[in-house]
Amino acid sequence: MTIECASMTTEPETSGYRRVLAHLRDLLVNGGVETGQRLPSERELAIILGVSRPAVREAVRAMEMIGVLETRHGRASTVRIPDAAVLGEFFSLALAQQPAIIDDIVEVRIALERQALRLACARATADDHRLIEQALDDIEATIGDVSRGGHADLHFHTQLVAAAHSPALSTIYGTITHLLERSHVERRQRIAGSPMAREFLVDHHRKVYDAVRTGDVLLADDLILSHFAIGAAWKIQEPGAA
Repeated sequence: MTIECASMTTEPETSGYRRVLAHLRDLLVNGGVETGQRLPSERELAIILGVSRPAVREAVRAMEMIGVLETRHGRASTVRIPDAAVLGEFFSLALAQQPAIIDDIVEVRIALERQALRLACARATADDHRLIEQALDDIEATIGDVSRGGHADLHFHTQLVAAAHSPALSTIYGTITHLLERSHVERRQRIAGSPMAREFLVDHHRKVYDAVRTGDVLLADDLILSHFAIGAAWKIQEPGAA
């Protein structure tokens, strides 16, 4: 009897919580409320949606955790712009335990970087060029250091994406940064000591940048595709690789 009562109590609460989450999501996505505006009060939301106030409270708390709402004591929740870094943490945790996730993320990465390079060829500024050149210098300076070199490599690619001046692209790319760090370090481990390491890590990155600097979209696209193909070939050659 006790178990049945617990089940009857929990199920409506869970359903109410999900109803509130769906309602808040629709408000935010469809422009029902904008940044800086307040939501209806906890009591009003409970009445509007026909749910309990604890269900509203839990749903609002979940939205606070991902940074889209801010609540101060005694006041209704306010809509805010979420921190992409926080969203990236959640995204990474959601994907990290899935099998072969790095291969899957690399496929997404190729699509994002190809579009970013197309845009960067037309939009990159003098400041972008300076930052990318600094990133190239860091790659060369860390060629013998697997960990630092992996992060330098990722930083170079991140600067290329930033040069596209597309907030959406940069945000999406940023959400997979933690998983990409692991990918870059693993690749550095595979090619450490190879006589072709410098050609791939320094010279090939420079060719990609030169194509962006001169605005050669087709060459930049060909180079980034071959860059990822070379990395994939190294993985296949790794002992024990399928």
